[in-house]
Amino acid sequence: MTAVLTVNAGSNSLKAHLVDADAEEVIARAEVEQPPDSAEAREALDDLLEKAGDVTAAGHRLVHGGPDLRAPAVVDEETLAAARRAEELAPLHVPPALVLLGVLRDRLPEIPHVLCPDTAFHADLPEIATTYALPAEWRRRYGLRRYGFHGLSYAWALNRTAELLNRPAADLDLLMTHLGGGCSVTAVRNGRSVDTSMGFTPLEGVPMSKRSGSIDPGMLLWLLRRDGIDLDVLEHVLNHESGLLGLSGGRSGDTRDLVGAGDGEAALALRVFTHRVRRELAAAATSLDRLDALVFTGEIGWDQPEVRADVTAGLSLLGVRRDLVVIDPGGDGPVSPPGAAVPVLVVRPREELQLCRETLATVQSDEARS
Repeated sequence: MTAVLTVNAGSNSLKAHLVDADAEEVIARAEVEQPPDSAEAREALDDLLEKAGDVTAAGHRLVHGGPDLRAPAVVDEETLAAARRAEELAPLHVPPALVLLGVLRDRLPEIPHVLCPDTAFHADLPEIATTYALPAEWRRRYGLRRYGFHGLSYAWALNRTAELLNRPAADLDLLMTHLGGGCSVTAVRNGRSVDTSMGFTPLEGVPMSKRSGSIDPGMLLWLLRRDGIDLDVLEHVLNHESGLLGLSGGRSGDTRDLVGAGDGEAALALRVFTHRVRRELAAAATSLDRLDALVFTGEIGWDQPEVRADVTAGLSLLGVRRDLVVIDPGGDGPVSPPGAAVPVLVVRPREELQLCRETLATVQSDEARS
């Protein structure tokens, strides 16, 4: 058995899996809703490593690769330096991931460790999709551009969609949306990302569980001038008190809670959320020559039929049917009726398996070069 350790360190969570790469099956896991450097997270990781036995390699999800890490890379001093330059671009995600990387390199020094940037899937976005309408001097000096995120999730969902449709991934034009704690939309043309809703940071785009998504920058300037809001406070509110949580009056950032609540604020939160997802999908469709399928992934996209139904209800102009069906929660597949002009598919998010794939491919490529 080829065993690969996959590590997904969030700002306030840890997901680590031991994957049988030959069978593409998870054989042990550690999932903790606590910061990666917490005692609970370290204890869960220790328990997982005790079960691990011989591990071939470790793959680490890196939310933001910055301008220099455009593809998965075996960790060395140069790679680490490039990753550290991306810390300020995703301060909630990259620093904890690098702290955990250091811990695991000390614990498992004999195996290769691979950084797998979420931004790599979007590395070849066309220039018109990456360029912000800002002065050229600013764009050059600060490296301001759209990066895009959720790449591991999209890469897995793209290949799974190709299997479900029995077509090569390189032949597909898709609208894809990852809906979870973080949310985004991506247009894929001929198997490659050509537009995406998240931008320079993971804060842009549709509203998320607790993140605001895109809002009028003039409104932020007005708030800063009017009340002199501290920048740290502003950053905290946009990342931790907005999105579904803010829309629902602080009730919850979880769509499962809001669907069942039924009152005014909860209902408004869901309507705003699904409206914004529809807007982004419709906008992303302008980057495609045709539409072969609409794909939902992420925890919400995969197992929240009420949200899927509300999103698709406003996409009839794209040929998307409203009458979706509910599939077995354990499976992937179509939720549109047979013969639909634009199939609607759901794909379970399996970032741990995509991490495993990319880690092994990177290690093998690195060994072939040396």
